[in-house]
Amino acid sequence: MQLSVLTETAPRETRVAIAPDSISRLKKLGLDIVVQQGAGLAAGFRDDAYVAAGARIAADAGATLSGATIVAKVQPPTDAEIALIPSGATVIALMRPGHSGGLAAKLMARGATGLALELVPRITRAQSMDVLSSQATVAGYKAVLLGAEMLPKFMPMLTTAAGNITPAKSFVIGAGVAGLQAIATSRRLGAVVSAFDVRPAVREQVQSLGATFVASELAAPGSETAGGYAREQSSDEQARTLAAIANHIKDVDLVISTAQIPGKPAPRLITEPMVRSMRAGSVIVDIAAETGGNCDLSKPGETIVFHEVTIAAPLNLPSTVPFHASQMFGRNIFELLKPHIKEGKFVLNPNDEILGKMILKS
Repeated sequence: MQLSVLTETAPRETRVAIAPDSISRLKKLGLDIVVQQGAGLAAGFRDDAYVAAGARIAADAGATLSGATIVAKVQPPTDAEIALIPSGATVIALMRPGHSGGLAAKLMARGATGLALELVPRITRAQSMDVLSSQATVAGYKAVLLGAEMLPKFMPMLTTAAGNITPAKSFVIGAGVAGLQAIATSRRLGAVVSAFDVRPAVREQVQSLGATFVASELAAPGSETAGGYAREQSSDEQARTLAAIANHIKDVDLVISTAQIPGKPAPRLITEPMVRSMRAGSVIVDIAAETGGNCDLSKPGETIVFHEVTIAAPLNLPSTVPFHASQMFGRNIFELLKPHIKEGKFVLNPNDEILGKMILKS
């Protein structure tokens, strides 16, 4: 069996699907690893690190894909890459299901199968395979660093010869994986942290990280899906949520918004009047920009200033920390493959509770 690792060509993508630290473990599964020349350079991994770990280096995409049983990528394969994929191969990547422009049909026409990493089910057995969670950890961490850089004040409390400096107030909207990491990072930087989420189950997690849970009366049973995500709110629920956020946001310095609903546009939780109510010099980092953003004023991929408030809507934050993001990504793929390689073969059972849900369908 051959696992082929391609160089990513999508704009802003600096990660690689498999880092050198996963090579030896993958080889123990019986896989021969072929890595395209330079695939890991943008993430900080030279070709010789892959060779030392036991991989082979191929000169280009064609040579890398020749003989592939499994293809590992971060971003969806391009048409040019699909044309080189051997019939019968399985492609594992973030596939943007529902927004992939016929990607499943193109792979099927080539005789290949696509496994969408976004569709790893949220069950206990699959936690170690969950790429969305590992990459959300990176995004939540980096969002706070971006916000701290743009703030015109210190994050921590300081005692100086010029007097005491009060700590900044950080407010995290959405306490999923990214939000919890944003809370933890804000706390490490010394901010006073508060957080909001509609799911009552996360209140204890927020408080265990040293943050205040805002408007806990709005966190009601039934506000999350079976997979643990927040469900879409009714108009009445949304009105109460917006009122709670508006009441709190005017007194904070940094807002990290992370709220998303799988398969739907991000909920709009920060309105223009809310931004107008914020202090001059405040910062919003909207990491839900990939699905439209939580702030009405966010422009995905841009940073703007409105009413003396900086609003950043970065895209693909994990690629700004590519070394560790790639290591985490590769470990997720290893954990995904491990239980499904049996007697020297990758067994793709469409009835499997994990792989069956990941198969990309047209």
